[in-house]
Amino acid sequence: MPVALDPVPRPLDHLTEFGEAAAIALQLRGTALSWKDLRTRVGTLATWLQAQLPGPGARVASWAAKGELTCLLPLAAARAGMVHVPINPLLKRAQVAHILADSGAKLLIANAGRIGTLADGDVPPGCEIFEEGEELAWAGEFDPLPLSSADPDDIAAILYTSGSTGRPKGVVLSHANMWLGAVSVAHYLGLESDDVVLGVLPLSFDYGQNQLLSTWRAGGCVVPLDYLTPRDVVRACERHGVTTLAAVPPLWVQLLGQEWPERAVQGMRRLTNSGGALTVDMVRGLRGLFPTTRLFPMYGLTEAFRSTFLDPDLVDAHPTSMGQAIPFAEILVIDDEGAPTKSGEEGELVHCGPLVALGYWQDPERSAERFRPAPSASRSGGMAVWSGDRVTRDADGLLYFVGRRDTMIKSAGNRISPQEVEEAALATGLVVEAVALGVPDDRLGHAVHLVVRGRSGGNSDADALATLLRAELPNFMQPQVIRWLDAMPINPNGKIDRNALLDQAKSGITQ
Repeated sequence: MPVALDPVPRPLDHLTEFGEAAAIALQLRGTALSWKDLRTRVGTLATWLQAQLPGPGARVASWAAKGELTCLLPLAAARAGMVHVPINPLLKRAQVAHILADSGAKLLIANAGRIGTLADGDVPPGCEIFEEGEELAWAGEFDPLPLSSADPDDIAAILYTSGSTGRPKGVVLSHANMWLGAVSVAHYLGLESDDVVLGVLPLSFDYGQNQLLSTWRAGGCVVPLDYLTPRDVVRACERHGVTTLAAVPPLWVQLLGQEWPERAVQGMRRLTNSGGALTVDMVRGLRGLFPTTRLFPMYGLTEAFRSTFLDPDLVDAHPTSMGQAIPFAEILVIDDEGAPTKSGEEGELVHCGPLVALGYWQDPERSAERFRPAPSASRSGGMAVWSGDRVTRDADGLLYFVGRRDTMIKSAGNRISPQEVEEAALATGLVVEAVALGVPDDRLGHAVHLVVRGRSGGNSDADALATLLRAELPNFMQPQVIRWLDAMPINPNGKIDRNALLDQAKSGITQ
């Protein structure tokens, strides 16, 4: 039976209560946790956390690949009255040091290899480090903590995401945000207790984490997967009888190039996409490969979780549409004067309602830029997320993406701050000016192009710069192209002309 659209939020850890005790809730490599196991292990891990940390609200960071820890910790931390801070396992020590310091984490759980990359000063004073696996072994010595009675408005997690400027910022999510997000997605996807969802997306992303939460709200089974090749994804779908697969456009491009066994295709009930728009060719390719599978294009942002989805019945006729508001979300398109736009007019997408996050962690200035009072036309009122995305709405109410107001780069489903890439280049001491750009790319959505002016002139330090950036930036932030200039173009205001550099980069691709 599909999930009922219940608008009443509950403490996040209550998601352990929806499956049959003997059914599989989490299929890990080499082992499986039943729903009975899930309830017990979340409870014992929560008790262990309370024994380690000083009190309610303490931040618990995890920096690890997909496994029992990363899947259980969102619920265990919530049950213990603490705040989970998942760190993308692709990040490197500089980004991790920033997140630990900014969040004020009191505990970091990571594997030995990642811990070994941390330098002196990367872990703030008062933050304990545990090697992954220790916590689960010790947790078994504790009695399970019972279900929490937390206020749904309490903070449950801080998810770090890049914006257009500066270092990653922490989006603060309540129990209610995450609970209602799970209910909403489980409902409109039609998830049921016999569904098997393959979790290929990072659990540090709201989209990836919701794969866990929405599946468990339906009483289904999650199969987390860290894949090396797209073929690994195909094999996992066949091996585990996967019914639901979520991905971002670059992965769909790779998966469309694979040979799919009949069993994997026939068992697939739904495909979901976010983190970038599907092209018409990709939609046609997926519809051809999975002719009886329901395809759900979606749009979202971490600050409001998920905003829109396109009804699968409309995909063939409107392949480029973002669709309409998901349950519990109110979506407005607002013009530059603050009024709702008319059909076909471009405006800013504004997200209102109970899925709107609480703001940025300890950052009132940036919170005030993005989280502002809802427009007067809003039924929900309260605070809204002004997305910075420009969209149009047609006469049927379907939304279409136009572009971004800021310079944030979205590549392979990752949000990348140009400033963060630029700061890394300048920190090498090899360049005196740096501009990072997002250039359209068929495979990635946008590729990172870095334009620099060298300290010593010319590009004699090109190899050294590339080597240092590989050491300091995660793979998804690495520039695909580094272009060296003797002088940067200047606009009439005396600033570097980013638009001119972007035009040059685009021209270089097409020639």
